[in-house]
Amino acid sequence: MFTGIVETTGTVESIAFREGGARIVLKVGPMAAELALGESVACNGCCLTVTEFDPEQGTAAFDLLIETLRVTSLGQLKEGSLVNLERSLRIGDRLSGHFVQGHVDTTATILKLEPVGKDHQFTVALPESGKKLVVHKGSICIDGMSLTIAELSEDSLTFWITPHTFAVTNLANLKAGDVVNVEFDMLAKHIERLVAVRIA
Repeated sequence: MFTGIVETTGTVESIAFREGGARIVLKVGPMAAELALGESVACNGCCLTVTEFDPEQGTAAFDLLIETLRVTSLGQLKEGSLVNLERSLRIGDRLSGHFVQGHVDTTATILKLEPVGKDHQFTVALPESGKKLVVHKGSICIDGMSLTIAELSEDSLTFWITPHTFAVTNLANLKAGDVVNVEFDMLAKHIERLVAVRIA
C-alpha cells in the first residue's frame, strides 16, 4: 500500500527484456541503503518487488512480468529515464495523499503540460475504462503521484501542479504525447463493482 506522495526520483540504469518479462535496474541513491529483499517499491505508480540492491552503488533491481509490461508504461522506459519512487506505507505514517495499491489500471496520454505562473497545468486523456471512476475534486494516481482532479471533461482530466510537486517528481521530464500510468481510486472501483453486481 502506498500514498501517492513521491519519496524521491530514480534513474533507469538498464532495462533488459527477456522471455517472460524484463529486468530493470534503477539508480535510487540513498534509498538503496534502506531497502530489503522482497520489499515493495512503487515505480511510476507500479508496485515492484526488490530482487537485488547495492547500497554502495545506490542501485536496486526489479523484475517486470509480462502483465506489467502489458498494462503499464514501464516497458517504454529507456536508459536515463527518470521515474517516481515511493516505498510502501508504514503503520503510523501520515496519509498525505490517498490509498494507492500500486496496481496500475491502465495508461493515459499527456495532452498538455504547461507553466501557468509558478504552477503547471497538467492534462491527460481520460481512458474509457475510467469514466465511471472519476469525480471532480476526486483523487487519482498518475505515474505514482496522488493528484486532485481540478477539471473533468468527457475525455480528459486536468490537474494543477504546485512548484514543489513539479520539482520533486519526474514531471519536468515529461511532455505532451508521453504515456503515464493510471490507477483509479480503489474505493471508487469497489463501489462501481458492487453497484454493477447488484444491478445485474
